[in-house]
Amino acid sequence: MSKTPLLLLLVLTLLPAAALGQSIPPEAPARYHTFPDLRAQAAEQQGWLEARLTRVLPELMREYGVEMWVISQREYAEDPVFFSITSPTTFAARRRSIYVFHDRGDEVERLALGGTSQGGLYTIWRSERPAPTGDAAELWGDEQWRLFRELVEERDPTNIVLNIHEEHAFADGLHAGEREALERALGPYVDRVEREPRLAIDYLAVRVPEMMPRYRQMMETVHAMISEAFSNAVIEPGTTTTDDVVWWFREKIRSMGMDTWFQPSVSVQRRGGVDTGGPVVIERGDLIWTDVGLDFMGLTTDTQHNGYVLREGEAEVPEGLRLCLATSNRMQDLLLEEMEPGRTGNEILAATLARMEEEGIRGTVYTHPIGDHGHGAGPLIGRWDAQEGVPVRGDVVLRPSTWHSIELQATVRVSEWDDQEVSCRQEEEAWLDEEGARHWVFRRQEDFHLIW
Repeated sequence: MSKTPLLLLLVLTLLPAAALGQSIPPEAPARYHTFPDLRAQAAEQQGWLEARLTRVLPELMREYGVEMWVISQREYAEDPVFFSITSPTTFAARRRSIYVFHDRGDEVERLALGGTSQGGLYTIWRSERPAPTGDAAELWGDEQWRLFRELVEERDPTNIVLNIHEEHAFADGLHAGEREALERALGPYVDRVEREPRLAIDYLAVRVPEMMPRYRQMMETVHAMISEAFSNAVIEPGTTTTDDVVWWFREKIRSMGMDTWFQPSVSVQRRGGVDTGGPVVIERGDLIWTDVGLDFMGLTTDTQHNGYVLREGEAEVPEGLRLCLATSNRMQDLLLEEMEPGRTGNEILAATLARMEEEGIRGTVYTHPIGDHGHGAGPLIGRWDAQEGVPVRGDVVLRPSTWHSIELQATVRVSEWDDQEVSCRQEEEAWLDEEGARHWVFRRQEDFHLIW
């Protein structure tokens, strides 16, 4: 690094945490939260859904000039948006579920053809002509498409947006066969079909404030979980393997009634070598790392922390490793400062990397949105293998009221390890409020978890 390490460490130590929205004192231990029963969880999630459909969706449809948005899918071939427009008690589409959103000017009506009312949030649309199978039967096949055509003819929209896009998975949920059937049903109205990927992307990305109290509890629970995993309660130096800790995470998450959206990772770096895969016995003097994510109440987390196993007679983490973590924290600061709403992911990445270069910081940035999905909808700010920018997905514009996994790594030479290069990888959830100010959801890691 071109800057003096001790000077940089002093600057990072004095940087006010409040400037980044940190409200939880770093010395206060994270604690596990007790969550409500399934019925209460579902009621809370239903409230979030209603807020998104009544407040977020109409604004986005009008912002992008969308008069009608159609989301059509069959059981086990659902659009990625499906689970964000349906109730928590809906686990799959019906034989075919068609949801239609139509902007009448004074309101956006929500219509279901072949799906349920989702707790009264949708109107079940029926034809005035009697159905051949009777009103009690479930809509299916030609009868359903006939009803859909009647709806379109009656509403006569100027445009019809379908989720079709080559690059954005979140805006490409209309399966090929379903698209063919839908376009046949539209007949001459197929000429009014348009693609507006920003509608699906931003609907998934925008968070309502009602979600934050629960999400903050989830994040504190993650911190508490990692603190326990990276302690002598779980790790016995010289005996416990990285795989042992991975499966401890899996069992712990299950015992709390939660799930994970990916297999947790645990690895080590040590003087003279790095964990290259497979179970490794955790030894004294190891720098240990984990990546773990929760999937709970329709929300996801993604967190990476670092720990250190003290050597015999060692009372603190070597200064070189502390500098590595402090440098990673500095990268977080720079990135959050550059995450201004209205900028693209690629613009934010370039500005952050330029400031890192000015300060002599080596590292990589690969931040992603998070929310309904772990790798969520919204702008990518780099990839670990694309520091020059990410085509298409990196060109998405950052919006207020969104959540992001601030994921990155700093590379530092550690003098105590014979100037060996060490990577401090961190990932922490941050959010942009409605005004675009940036905050940590819970807090970030600023000190190593210690195993004695």
